[in-house]
Amino acid sequence: MNSKFSGKIFHWRGPAPYLFVAVPPAQSEQIKAVSGWVTYGWGVVPVHVRIGKTEWKTSLFPKDGKYLVPIRMSAQKAENLKEGDVVEIALEIRL
Repeated sequence: MNSKFSGKIFHWRGPAPYLFVAVPPAQSEQIKAVSGWVTYGWGVVPVHVRIGKTEWKTSLFPKDGKYLVPIRMSAQKAENLKEGDVVEIALEIRL
């Protein structure tokens, strides 16, 4: 499953501070529909992410009915990203 969307980067002060982008509700519902086949526990979903020219593998985290895309530090540096930026994201669920 592939998806493209834009979203605003935010800082979440959870157990490990990180920058995230929330997957929009419609795409989150689609991901949730297939999550049972791909999750490896706790509802996380393995994905391949691309922002600009930077690509990486990570996992989406479920939060309040949506999924969160963690933005790695290497991607933040490569794409000059910071909290508040709006980014275009392409994701592919890894099987």
